[in-house]
Amino acid sequence: MKKASSLSLYKGLPQPIYVLFFATMINGIGIFVYPFLALYLTQKLHYTAVEAGSLMTFAAVLYVPGSFIGGKLADTFGRKPVMVIFQLLMDISFIFCGFYEGTNLVPYLVLLGLFFDGAVDPAREALKTDVTNQENRQVSFSLLYLGHNLGYACGPIIAGYLFYAAPRWIFWGNALAGIFSTLLVIWKIKESKPTKEQIEESKKTETTEKAEEGGLFKALRSRPTLVFFALFITFYSFAYSQTLFALPLLTTDLFQAKGASVYGLMMTLNAIVVVAFTPVIINKMRKNHPLLNTAIAGLLYGLGFSLLAFAKVPTVFYLLAVVFTFGEIISAVNEQFYIANNTPMSHRARFNAIIPIIMGTGHAIAPIVAGSIIEKYSMGMVWLTAGGSAFLGATGIAVLYFYEKCKRKRISRSLLPY
Repeated sequence: MKKASSLSLYKGLPQPIYVLFFATMINGIGIFVYPFLALYLTQKLHYTAVEAGSLMTFAAVLYVPGSFIGGKLADTFGRKPVMVIFQLLMDISFIFCGFYEGTNLVPYLVLLGLFFDGAVDPAREALKTDVTNQENRQVSFSLLYLGHNLGYACGPIIAGYLFYAAPRWIFWGNALAGIFSTLLVIWKIKESKPTKEQIEESKKTETTEKAEEGGLFKALRSRPTLVFFALFITFYSFAYSQTLFALPLLTTDLFQAKGASVYGLMMTLNAIVVVAFTPVIINKMRKNHPLLNTAIAGLLYGLGFSLLAFAKVPTVFYLLAVVFTFGEIISAVNEQFYIANNTPMSHRARFNAIIPIIMGTGHAIAPIVAGSIIEKYSMGMVWLTAGGSAFLGATGIAVLYFYEKCKRKRISRSLLPY
């Protein structure tokens, strides 16, 4: 009964959200490359942990210009053409990776693909915001997050076996899934960029999404709380990024040849927990302020990642995967919800370029920092550092929550009649 009640949240959403749900699910099935990139670099191309970390950090840095370009183009020319063109360019890059698998050309083609991926994301996020409103947005975003993880429940475990048996198909499978999801967008989704009339009309309102005059940085100055929020989230991104870099290295170090399978099963478990619990958690917590929910997510991250420093058997790894996945569910939906509700409609794609870049700073530096910690100290120290980072971010977001709560009370008092 509770399950049916939770799933009923997803009735009556905008039609493009359902299309994006299926496109995201298909894409999620084929996410093979990045989760196994650290293992590919260290085991197939024989990079050291520091070298692999440096390349993955450079990949995250290269994402930045792609994101700025995609954001500007999407706000100028539209969301759909930017999504389609750059997604296909990324898929072509991965197809070439398959042909050159095992050579030193592969890392450069992956870097090129991730540059194109950077251009896709702002357009996709802006489209999601365009077709929703503040009443249905949190639920819509949770459905898309669910779709990603329905696909991702299969992806890593398939890639875990392909890694040794048919490594070329890690790249080709990723590309084919991307092409299929892009075709669905081409056929079923219309352009959503707000018209000039809609933008001008919004300027007469006092909503948190009203349009702003001027360029990106002028608009950012009008949303200081959002900037601070992004800065605190970067502590989360540093911690969570270790699931892509340090976690596969840890499982391989502890379990040797079985390490890739243990890691793949953890990622599959991650996706299964998301699929099973996202509707329930969103239903229970949707009445909370998104900042409060995001702070709670940080506490779960801190607990789950810190304890990985002491884990020695697969069962404990799987249990901790459940803990940090609960944090991921709460964080992923509420982060996007808060950002979308506080972004001017005139700058949606550009904000969805710059804000994730600020939030992703921790993600960018995580591989190289973790690689250095492994070389100088130990694998366990990486996870204590990741847990501490998550606790620090949660503290900052909690402060923002109480600041906004006090601000709302002051505004309420000022509106009271004397």
